[in-house]
Amino acid sequence: MSAVVGLVLALSDPAVASPASRAGHPAALPSWRFVHTATSNTLIAVDVVDRSTVWAAGGGFQSVVGGAVVRTVDGGRSWQDVTPPGGAVDAFRDIEALDRDHALVLALSDEKAGIPARIYRTADGGASWRQVFRAEDPHTFFDCMAFFDRRHGLAVGDAVGTRFPLLETIDGGRSWHPAPTAGLPDTFPDEGALATGTCLVTKGRHDAWFGTTGVSGSGHNPQVFHTRNGGRTWTVTTTPIPGTTGNIASLSFRTPEDGLAVGGNFNASENIDLGAVARTSDGGASWSPGGTPAGFRNGVSWIPDLRDTAVTVGPDGSDVTADGGRTWSRFDRSLLLGINCARHAGCWAVGENGKAARLAIPRP
Repeated sequence: MSAVVGLVLALSDPAVASPASRAGHPAALPSWRFVHTATSNTLIAVDVVDRSTVWAAGGGFQSVVGGAVVRTVDGGRSWQDVTPPGGAVDAFRDIEALDRDHALVLALSDEKAGIPARIYRTADGGASWRQVFRAEDPHTFFDCMAFFDRRHGLAVGDAVGTRFPLLETIDGGRSWHPAPTAGLPDTFPDEGALATGTCLVTKGRHDAWFGTTGVSGSGHNPQVFHTRNGGRTWTVTTTPIPGTTGNIASLSFRTPEDGLAVGGNFNASENIDLGAVARTSDGGASWSPGGTPAGFRNGVSWIPDLRDTAVTVGPDGSDVTADGGRTWSRFDRSLLLGINCARHAGCWAVGENGKAARLAIPRP
């Protein structure tokens, strides 16, 4: 289920770019350093490998045709279009990069065209791709992938009945198979996940979490599913994000215990733009409300090396927290949809018109 987000790109707001002095807010706000990639299509998912290598993907944004996969190996100075052959009509909503040469992309299903969800893998930096998974049913909607290490990974899709479908790989994504779901709790009928690339995340070699959308009109709040053993068994916890007005779009964990879930509700035609955050300090066993960002947020990432600091991005801007999600300050109004940070490699975000941006953090 794709996130419903807008297509308006605005300039940074100088009114929110000045230093903040309120408790919990950073003394000086970060900023984005924008670059153009090798596509003009909207990018939604990004994966930072190291200081030099960043991969990104997008497509199918608000039913607009235009898929793309791009890569840089020189820190963003230049980018290559490495879209799989024929992929310009696909909707790529997740990219998982193992290194500068090996990566996987998830292409959404197209029910009207009868095209099922697919996963492609490259071992040569995108020069060639191999289809490593193709769903049997075009109505099965897969949303996100995540890897525990270079060999072991999972993918999750919208619930079929009351059970979320799961895929697993044990060979670095060369093959995918249905994962056992006997240890997966039932959910509400027709519950889904937002295909943001970070609705499913891992931390370490055994922990994984995925967030849900709740069910429209049901009043059920979005949930977070958690495994501590690589997907063999799962627990589920209801979050305080209101199901009537919010969805979980993205998760990020600083440690196996400290995590954030962001999302909300966005509908441009109805002038709805509501942000929501939930926080956990026990690995997802319980969640408490966080501060409210300036609007719906599609992606979130902790900043390594800066304790309690995270950035979240969405259709109407970016926010930063310096107190673990209790309070947020908007520092930019550009449309960005995906963000990823890596230790010793910084943070990158991607968004409309093939834009990518590297985070600049003020130093004392």
